[in-house]
Amino acid sequence: MTHAHTPAPGTRPWHGIMVATALPLREDLTVDYDAYAEHVAWLIANGCDGVVPNGSLGEYQTLTDEERARVVRTAVEAAGDGDRVMPGVAAYGSAEARRWAEQAAEAGAGSVLLLPPNAFRADEETVRAHYAEVARAGLPVVAYNNPIDTKVDLVPSLLARLHADGSIVAVKEFSGDVRRAYEIAELAPGLDLLIGADDVLLELALAGAVGWIAGYPNALPQSCATLYRAAVAGDLDTALPLYKSLHSLLRWDSKTEFVQAIKLSMDLAGRPGGATRPPRFPLTGDTEAAVRAATEKALAEGLN
Repeated sequence: MTHAHTPAPGTRPWHGIMVATALPLREDLTVDYDAYAEHVAWLIANGCDGVVPNGSLGEYQTLTDEERARVVRTAVEAAGDGDRVMPGVAAYGSAEARRWAEQAAEAGAGSVLLLPPNAFRADEETVRAHYAEVARAGLPVVAYNNPIDTKVDLVPSLLARLHADGSIVAVKEFSGDVRRAYEIAELAPGLDLLIGADDVLLELALAGAVGWIAGYPNALPQSCATLYRAAVAGDLDTALPLYKSLHSLLRWDSKTEFVQAIKLSMDLAGRPGGATRPPRFPLTGDTEAAVRAATEKALAEGLN
């Protein structure tokens, strides 16, 4: 089977810093599309390569179909280049996920991000069929491995099969197990590794990652871009001190409260963070205090 559409090397739309965008909501919890468009443009102007709308950070599970589709169109228009946009197309059914991939293609997006089936613990053949179905929409598919939340683990051997099937071009690795990077490279040398969790950025960059699907650049894009570019270049003199400074913040990207944490950090940094939709509620107590302290420390150090 031939691979899904793959642009020439160096122009691959899934490379670089692709920010999993938080979604600004008004006080009545409706989507503020104007604020979202401004945020997308601001991220790109501040050193990020593109955006991932409708990821888990974008609260896609709480959106209506109409809202979800409009978020993608808004992102493509605001980015000015569809290759800079990688919509999340996760859904319980394979047909529905394919429809979201087709919607992304119609909107002009350059690639899509897809979780494995997660309504149940899918076996390998089910996972392969799911990715093959969504790949038929014609856009390059980036697999999203998040075994913590989905209970389906895209282990290196399975990723290699998905790549050999022609169903995926890259993987967003969120398992936190940096050892997998080397096994993936051995089993599927043509499969691009993307950093999937902010708090393993340096380790995965040194292991050969060519992109970062990122959370914290929503609040601090310039510092995060400096960190990423130094890390992939192997410039540890720049990367390591910055990574240590940011790590108390970056680790919130891997915690249950990551959406609220990143939105709170955005608020403190003067960005449109704001509320989340239920069942997510604002942070309180020690959790809020910890995020606030880590953010204020970063801002006081001049990180931006």
